[in-house]
Amino acid sequence: MQSLQGPLPVDTLALENIEYTGALTSSLIGHLSMTELLMVMIPVFIVGASFGSFLNVCIARWPLDLSVVKPRSRCPRCERPIKSYENIPILSWLLLRGKCAGCALPISLQYPAVEALVGLLWVASFLYLGVTFEAFRVAAFSTLLLGIAITDAKHYLIPDGFTVSGLVMMLLFAILNFFVEETSHFVSPWNAMLGACVGAGAITIIGWLAEVIIKREAMGFGDTTLMAVVGAAVGAERSFLTIVMGAFVGAVTFLLIVGPIVKVRASRRGEEFAFPDVPFGVFLAPAALLTLLWGDALIRWYVERAFSA
Repeated sequence: MQSLQGPLPVDTLALENIEYTGALTSSLIGHLSMTELLMVMIPVFIVGASFGSFLNVCIARWPLDLSVVKPRSRCPRCERPIKSYENIPILSWLLLRGKCAGCALPISLQYPAVEALVGLLWVASFLYLGVTFEAFRVAAFSTLLLGIAITDAKHYLIPDGFTVSGLVMMLLFAILNFFVEETSHFVSPWNAMLGACVGAGAITIIGWLAEVIIKREAMGFGDTTLMAVVGAAVGAERSFLTIVMGAFVGAVTFLLIVGPIVKVRASRRGEEFAFPDVPFGVFLAPAALLTLLWGDALIRWYVERAFSA
């Protein structure tokens, strides 16, 4: 067998002006061919969709205080255990035509939709940040936030399963990044602990003041624990920005869209209009992701214009 001698041929022109850091960074990804890019991103999508499948289990069980480990996945109507080949993300739902193989009742579109959305979130994270630990952290954080938003929208509840595991995950990732030595959108371990306290404290005080003003409960404890997780990810300063962004988008959405719809429906039924409760986690979750990725730039933009005079 003839041995290879000398360096392998490399297209140096394509890699010109790119700093190689030991990982397939976003700059290097930009120079991949479409075939090479698909070879990288299809496995990323599959992994993300698999996490999305587990996220569906968390969304279904944690609000009911059920374990996400036992029993194995089953149809919520006929309680028939789901076989392994019926639990392939997205594909199984399509092959089953959206119906349970046991009772033939419809399987909610939420299941393939969440799996596909999480898969796309993972692909977007790795395209934006490269195949790096930072991309994995952003993908995991966005998956967690999606689960929180969906659960709060469906049940007006943010289970401790999401927030406790999220807080542990943020602190652990912050420590691991010391060994990986990547620049990060996330804060250091000390700032993560400080941010968790500040985020939880800030939202609790705001909720207490709002409750005094409107004479009704304004914030649930789930919002407090959610902001502890967010603070551990983005730090103290950006926690305030997350609350402001979430409150603004939530207020606009409910005052201009949800409120009028509920009022019209109440009028048609001859019922007295009552302004609906606001699942604040639905708005805090995307605000947290936006703040993580672009919060520093937004703060700089505001400060430059507010104090330029």
